[in-house]
Amino acid sequence: MLEISTDKTRLDIELIHNYLSNESYWAKGRTMETVRRSIEHSLCFGVYIDGQQIGFARVISDYAIFAWILDVFILEKHRGKGYSKLLMKAIMSHEELQNLQRWGLGTDDAHGLYAQFGFAALSKPQNMMEIKR
Repeated sequence: MLEISTDKTRLDIELIHNYLSNESYWAKGRTMETVRRSIEHSLCFGVYIDGQQIGFARVISDYAIFAWILDVFILEKHRGKGYSKLLMKAIMSHEELQNLQRWGLGTDDAHGLYAQFGFAALSKPQNMMEIKR
């Protein structure tokens, strides 16, 4: 049975760290300490099948104006079954994230997934700035 939970005590931090630091393209080499701190300061979503974690995402937000979705993944052997759509549906419908004015995320390869939830290229990319380290 599939379950999506925001209970941080259920998260398998080692699984999350292993995926992010070894398998993701965006967080290669991320330290365990960084993963722990990012989880501590985020609204986290664990995806479970029969109690075993198979996916993860986190949201940083002020819960009033803005939210940014990060570190979204479903383990390779569980992909293609619609779990990422269910995860995104859970994030977008979370009671504390309703009525936000702006959502953001970054992706190299999942534009089709996020477009299903209303995400599009920046309307005014010239207005956005960053510091990238």
